Amino acid sequence: MLKPDHVVFPLRDAGKTLAFYREVMGLPLVAVHTGDDWDGYPWLMMIFGVGGGQELVCVALQGAPAPDYRGVPMDARHYAFSAESEADIDLWRSRLAKHAVDFWEERHGDQRSIYFADPDGVVLEITWPPTKVHS
Repeated sequence: MLKPDHVVFPLRDAGKTLAFYREVMGLPLVAVHTGDDWDGYPWLMMIFGVGGGQELVCVALQGAPAPDYRGVPMDARHYAFSAESEADIDLWRSRLAKHAVDFWEERHGDQRSIYFADPDGVVLEITWPPTKVHS
């Protein structure tokens, strides 16, 4: 069975992204890499640890066009993280409010979820209980 290893998505403002994932999300910055030719673009890669050995990777491609998702529902592409407990959902709500991050909540059966966007509009979800593995 496969398990997630890392996700990668582009960013526009490295400073805002770094602050968001370190301060709001509380993720450690575990590595930074740079180069001068990713399909012709100078690049910066910031790697954040998300637990269990998985990583969230944010890449700045200097001069590259921004992804265009107009016409696609905002949450049709999102990345979900499971909270460690039901009480953590309340802690996340408080944390997001403290950092003035807009969010919305949904219920999916027994699951409670909080959705919000990072500085580049990437939608993140914190959910409890974790999604059950389908066989």
